[in-house]
Amino acid sequence: MLIRQLTPGDEPLLWDALYHAIHIQSGHEPPSKEIVRQPELARYVANWMQNPQDLGFALEIGNCVVGAAWLRCWTSPNKGYGYVNDETPEVSMSLLPDYRGQGLGTDLLRRLLSVAESRFDAVSLSVSETNPAKLLYVREGFVPCGEPVAGSVTMIHKFDRSTFAKP
Repeated sequence: MLIRQLTPGDEPLLWDALYHAIHIQSGHEPPSKEIVRQPELARYVANWMQNPQDLGFALEIGNCVVGAAWLRCWTSPNKGYGYVNDETPEVSMSLLPDYRGQGLGTDLLRRLLSVAESRFDAVSLSVSETNPAKLLYVREGFVPCGEPVAGSVTMIHKFDRSTFAKP
């Protein structure tokens, strides 16, 4: 297993990762892969790393990318689903279905958070209330902010800026 930083050349792989980030409830048909080209989703990948604040990691197993976690900053007029404010980037994350539930997402998210902590005061995300990944986010310190909207909740992870040593 290798977790490596995403590069500008990884935009094509992020389109696939974005598709796999869409939560599909049990018993529902998955949408067409073209759904990620809709503007409200495409913003999460389009022009990857043209903004210096873009940050992300890919998870590779045997030279195959099986997951990705990335973040982008938004401004109020161009906000994403998990927008909190202009200073808090929004996290997106996915794993291929065969690799879920094995702790790989935890490793991937922790890597992203460890680097994001040196750059930002907090990160946010939006997650369906029925998505099992919500439990991962809660375990890793994300807390709901605001009421759920259309079955999804915005969550925030604030980094500890305490100057006191932890016991």
